[in-house]
Amino acid sequence: MSAGRRVAGVGLATASGVLVAVQSRINGELGVRLADGIAAAVVSFGLGLLLLLVLVPVTAAGRRGLTTLRGALRAGALRPWQCLGGVCGAFLVAAQGLTIGALGVAVFTVAVVAGQSGSSLLVDRAGIGPTGRQPVTPNRLVGAVLTVLAVLLAVGDRLGDPGALALALLPLVGGVAIAWQQAVNGRVRAAADSAVTATLVNFTVGTVALLATFLVEVAVRGWPTGRLPSEPWLYLGGPIGIVFIALAATLVRFTGVLLLGLATIAGQIIGAVLLDVVLPTAASHPGANTLLGAALTLVAVLIAAARR
Repeated sequence: MSAGRRVAGVGLATASGVLVAVQSRINGELGVRLADGIAAAVVSFGLGLLLLLVLVPVTAAGRRGLTTLRGALRAGALRPWQCLGGVCGAFLVAAQGLTIGALGVAVFTVAVVAGQSGSSLLVDRAGIGPTGRQPVTPNRLVGAVLTVLAVLLAVGDRLGDPGALALALLPLVGGVAIAWQQAVNGRVRAAADSAVTATLVNFTVGTVALLATFLVEVAVRGWPTGRLPSEPWLYLGGPIGIVFIALAATLVRFTGVLLLGLATIAGQIIGAVLLDVVLPTAASHPGANTLLGAALTLVAVLIAAARR
């Protein structure tokens, strides 16, 4: 693999991480407006699925990808369980709607990062992604550890709040799931030879999982008390998710799961800092530690990306 592709992959993954931070703020606000994080996740994932159902059939790559994917499943080259990455994405989007309003983007990000960094190491070591087994080199291990330390530094002033820590368990589990999602989505992309097809599979599975969860919630608690907001920007979470999933499914074969995750984390930290500084909320507490943590995260990604 050329160094140029590796660097370009890291750059695009970092940019996609910024989009994740923006998506987190959007879905978090939508959850507040609807007074229901699960309902917000259904709206976000559902809109993304509708866009893909229009986009995939009208593109040659999308149609070809669906045919190739069916063939790979019939031949056993791709296992059905490898198509379930959307469940992990659905869980993370639901966590955004349930916790961002109380935690803020920065604290949400530290919980995701803590789960994602360690999980990425294990997923790479197990060879679940399309690049096969990736060794846990000293650079990769140091990069993962530094990333966790960086985000702890960035939001350390919030971690003494027991309520915040309890809520942070949801994005923590979501972070663990992200690494597996990126790995199996990369497998689907490789089998279908189409990023947009892999993204459609992800959103279909995720939407079904969220709808089932929402129906159970309605049966137990009744319909959400909030109303759909009129601001168009609150419905951009789904389209942003399409871009993120498609990029991740494409880039993972060039970067591996860990490096993709670390670069995405760097983008999430940068995006979270910018959002908390430029568009602060009641849960946002940007400060010097946040900026230092963001800088350290970038250093961690550079270390993990460097060859021995």
